[in-house]
Amino acid sequence: MPPEGVPRADETWTGEVADEAAVFPVSDRSEVFSGRVWSVVRDAVHIGDHQAVRDVLIHPGAVAVIAIDEDDRVLLIRQYRHPVGMYLFEPPAGLLDVASEAPLLTAQRELAEEAGVHAKRWSVLVDLFNSPGGSSEAIRVYLAEDLTALPDGRPNTGEAEEAHLPQAWVGLLEARDLVLSGRIGSPSAVAGILALVALRDAGDQAGRPAESPWWPREELLRSGRVRQM
Repeated sequence: MPPEGVPRADETWTGEVADEAAVFPVSDRSEVFSGRVWSVVRDAVHIGDHQAVRDVLIHPGAVAVIAIDEDDRVLLIRQYRHPVGMYLFEPPAGLLDVASEAPLLTAQRELAEEAGVHAKRWSVLVDLFNSPGGSSEAIRVYLAEDLTALPDGRPNTGEAEEAHLPQAWVGLLEARDLVLSGRIGSPSAVAGILALVALRDAGDQAGRPAESPWWPREELLRSGRVRQM
């Protein structure tokens, strides 16, 4: 039971518990920064009786792939991430930076480019916002199954951080424990691994259909919150 008397009467939600789009008027928008991958805008937004100034990182969006083999092992790659100054173990992933490329096709391409792997079966594990307090980045995490290695391995397409991507195949329950112990912290790894464990615990073997609508991304596109590459 929740503690009694904590929320104000007008702060008790009685509707459906589900994210939904909202529109608050923006009286001014200026571009603070325009980079190679993302930009930052400064909005003067009117919320109720208040005007607030918010800096927003406009992101192209991303996909990630939890690839699991016939021995129930998850594929993780070790990659240097300069913003945090760390090597992270992550699932194959990539930006939605190819014009008009469907997210599923991006995920399939990234699995091949970063891991040299092809999958016959695909489904959606989980959708998430990476840091919605300051960024518009939306991520869709796919489940890839029935795996085969590409005959020529991973193509030599990466540079800098992506030039060398060592692979680790980790049992699903071990991967869960790595997440819960804090030993791996990539958001796509955390969300994807825990979503797959939850799915299995519920008796399901696959997620939503691979072509399932991704309404939050569609709303971001509609409202101009996706960086067009």
